[in-house]
Amino acid sequence: MFLRLLVIFSLVLSATGLGILGLQLMQPAGQPQQVVRVEAPPSVAPVPRVRMVVAARPLSIGTLLKDDDLREMEIPGDAVPEGAFVGGGEALAELRGALLRRFVDPNTPIIRTDVLRPRDRGFLAAVLRPGTRAISIGVDVVTGASGLIWPGDEVDLILTQNLQSGGQESPGRRVVGETILSAVRVIAVDQQISHSGTDATAGRVVARTVTLEVTPEQAERVAVAMQLGRISLVVRSIEGVPEASAPRPSLVFGSDVSSALTGPQAPTPAAPRMRIIQGGSQQEVTFR
Repeated sequence: MFLRLLVIFSLVLSATGLGILGLQLMQPAGQPQQVVRVEAPPSVAPVPRVRMVVAARPLSIGTLLKDDDLREMEIPGDAVPEGAFVGGGEALAELRGALLRRFVDPNTPIIRTDVLRPRDRGFLAAVLRPGTRAISIGVDVVTGASGLIWPGDEVDLILTQNLQSGGQESPGRRVVGETILSAVRVIAVDQQISHSGTDATAGRVVARTVTLEVTPEQAERVAVAMQLGRISLVVRSIEGVPEASAPRPSLVFGSDVSSALTGPQAPTPAAPRMRIIQGGSQQEVTFR
């Protein structure tokens, strides 16, 4: 009986082992690895950068803007404040000569509501200081300093006259010049300062009129001077270097500039002399 159970148990173990071996033989050699596809994040295009006009230094209210007052700053396009001036050189040309209506810190953007441009209505009335007037004079490439005068500059006015009344004057007294006004502020130059700068030839046009800020009495002097002769503008230094303390002549004649107009010099008369004889000695004395 025991032997029979042992045989049956052996057969069951053998059948189980054969079944397991058959299952292993029927299974494929290796399971393929599953590859997980990871989608790359979509590429984001970089934000375009623009050039924005900002203050180059602290600018006070009432400043007439010049190129030295402004500079360009490159920032992302989505960071440009509303109303800012962008576009590089065109924006700088548009701001040249504009009146600043508020104080602006360095590196702060200039906003359109911050300025009053020369072509805007009421520009002259806004730019004039209390008690002053605006008067325009005609200039050319010489009298207007070759077109290099800009709003905000300070100039002196020199009047040159050619005096001819019957030919009675000496040649050295026929042409005379004098400074009639000093440290006068320029508030406008033609209408060129209001151009956007898109015209390539605009920057080469020489101004024909310059508008000055003067007192009522100075306006009368300028009006009379325009009838008397030729007015030239002399640009003053922006550094404010003090002038020489020695008084300068109020009038400069042709003879003061050119010695050729003084005429021939009369010969200097000889000084009187006396010879003194004392015994055998002689002495000559000159009286001056």
